Amino acid sequence: MTSRLYDSIEPNVIDEEMLQKAVEEQGPQEEAGQLAKKEGINFKDVKELQLDFRNILKIDNLWQFENLTKLQLDNNIIEKIEALDSLVHLVWLDLSFNNIEVIEGLDNLVKLQDLSLYNNRISVIENLDSLQELQIFSIGNNNIRSLENVVYLRKFKHLRTLNLTGNPVCDNEAYTLYIAAYLPDLVYLDFRLVDENTREVAFIKYQYSIEELKQGEYVASLKKDAEDAKQKELDYHKAAYVEYLNGPFLFDSMYTEDPEAAKLIYLPGTRFVETCENLFDYGLKHYEKREAEVALFNECMREALLDNQEQGAKILEAFETRNHGVLDEIQSFSSTQLAENKLAEYNDDIAKLLDSLMTLEMQLVDQLECRDLENHHHEKLLEIAINTLEKIVKSELDEEMPDDVRMLFVDKDTIVNAVNASHDVHLLKIDNREDEIVTKANSWARALIDKVHKSEIDRNRNRVMEINQYIDHLHEELDNMDSLEQ
Repeated sequence: MTSRLYDSIEPNVIDEEMLQKAVEEQGPQEEAGQLAKKEGINFKDVKELQLDFRNILKIDNLWQFENLTKLQLDNNIIEKIEALDSLVHLVWLDLSFNNIEVIEGLDNLVKLQDLSLYNNRISVIENLDSLQELQIFSIGNNNIRSLENVVYLRKFKHLRTLNLTGNPVCDNEAYTLYIAAYLPDLVYLDFRLVDENTREVAFIKYQYSIEELKQGEYVASLKKDAEDAKQKELDYHKAAYVEYLNGPFLFDSMYTEDPEAAKLIYLPGTRFVETCENLFDYGLKHYEKREAEVALFNECMREALLDNQEQGAKILEAFETRNHGVLDEIQSFSSTQLAENKLAEYNDDIAKLLDSLMTLEMQLVDQLECRDLENHHHEKLLEIAINTLEKIVKSELDEEMPDDVRMLFVDKDTIVNAVNASHDVHLLKIDNREDEIVTKANSWARALIDKVHKSEIDRNRNRVMEINQYIDHLHEELDNMDSLEQ
């Protein structure tokens, strides 16, 4: 393994100027390239980006490339994998020939299939758990020494090609058989096909160790499935803003900060956990209703777009039918006056087309209580307290009650004050939870509206650009005809 050292060229950080230059160099050239440069290149439309051989020390400013699928950062002097979180559509990533020591910063790249970390300074294969789509992994020419570390790669069920050549681990005489045994689905190892004979020998040699490992993996898998199911349910509850309300959590948390709690919980009938559960059910029902409304809104948006596209296609088809062969017809006129009249008529039709398409586009653009429950609980608790006081006075209370609780029932004022103090603590707790729910709901609504608004702005911008490009094309044809006549 070799390292890349800083040379006489000053180390670079990825900045706006570097990105703009790279996109222009790698994008369409000639007329299409000039038009893209004139209109301004939107980084989110870029799918592939090459930033190799640029002496880059630090990865940064790639968040705008949200639809990038292929990224080359090889042959630089990068020391840390970072700032890639927004590139969630990345399928192919090359970080070979850098100075990276730790595998990290790849958690969000869940679609990654091809990863190269060849020729770095990495000593441990780790932190790749979320890359479940990984098929090709190159980590040759690093510092991997442990065969056991390679077992980590068993969790990648789609991994078919692995390159470890140039690592110290390759010097182990058991290397090939060990890899073939522990990674049975591997097709290519170090640029060579793993043949059936190698697999058979490897299986015989390590079969007992593999069986023991499989048993441990099975137990771990069951545990993970249970945790995932629990997390999925919690995520669902969070989306409905009712997490932890399907039980006594909120109720118990109110009593945790209530100085009278230890006494009042002994009163018969005071644990109104069903109140929280009613809130929980109510929240889930409204979440489903909200999701249905969003789905209906998206469907209406889709139908409006399709209808607009169909109308636009009909307008274009009618224009092209009316003007089929019109340029040839104009050139065939022997009379200059007739040619000019026909040309003026055609120009007028182009203007009407522009107006119709823009009008159509503009038409599309234009289209487009917890506290009550606690109060009830408070009233009920107060009622229970008064009834309990009357029973104590009349010596009719059957339930056992600690002495410090009985002290609350010396007189009516004492028990009423205790219940009211408890009520105030509960209301504060519920106010805080209510604020949290309202904040989350408002944030969700704002995010949804912003997303729809941004998407519509981008769609409208692209549509207007398409219309103008088509009109420019028509005018260009006319200009070419004039130049030929001259």
